[in-house]
Amino acid sequence: MKKDLRQAGETLEGLLNGSLKILQKKRGYRFSLDALLLAHFIRLKGSGPAVEFGTGSAVIPLILQRRFGQKKIIGIEIQENLADMARRSIRMNAMEDRIEIIAGDVREIRTICKPRFCRIVFFNPPYRKAASGRINADTEKALARHEIAGSLGDFLAAARYVLKAAGSVFVIYPARRLVELLHRMRLNGIEPKRLRMVHTKVCSEGAFVLVEGVKEGGEELEIMPPLSIYDEKGGYTEDMMTLFREISCDSPSSCG
Repeated sequence: MKKDLRQAGETLEGLLNGSLKILQKKRGYRFSLDALLLAHFIRLKGSGPAVEFGTGSAVIPLILQRRFGQKKIIGIEIQENLADMARRSIRMNAMEDRIEIIAGDVREIRTICKPRFCRIVFFNPPYRKAASGRINADTEKALARHEIAGSLGDFLAAARYVLKAAGSVFVIYPARRLVELLHRMRLNGIEPKRLRMVHTKVCSEGAFVLVEGVKEGGEELEIMPPLSIYDEKGGYTEDMMTLFREISCDSPSSCG
């Protein structure tokens, strides 16, 4: 582990039993539980690099490198300050040879990547429409949450461009927008193949949905058992405790 590279206004977080150190903004964009849900859902397979759109602090690539090993991961991030912070986290974890961060706009993917060069794409895209609700005054949070600098359709079109045939897309999205997600996946030639609904509590409505799609895949969808985050007493469910163990977080509190 290299020296502490945090700058003013940043915190240093520990994950994976302390084996990972991740920089985050104290007041700006910070990764949350949905990133960890997606990191657990992703299955890295095959040869060639994996790509994340909107990598933020690069928490998912860092976790995936610890879970799956030597696979090359490229993270694309539109905000240069977050890209710089992600690069420093990668240096602190001595993963410069396995994770590359590119500052760029997913909407301009043709200027960043070659077509059909990878088999895995994943993302946690902005999901609030630009004209809906109050937009956060913090620019980092606004760009991460609202479709200001890229929509779901933009992310899926970029995925179609970089993926080889039979390549996979992994995404987490609000459950209430599931119809839009599945519709836009199919518009981009990405067939939904695996789906898991995430509920805040056992009896609550769906909060998020995790979906894996395959470019030019056949029509067949696996519906996985639902995942509930909290039990009736407000603690984490056994399913969530299993998730934390499998991605080896220091503790549930460090993951939330």
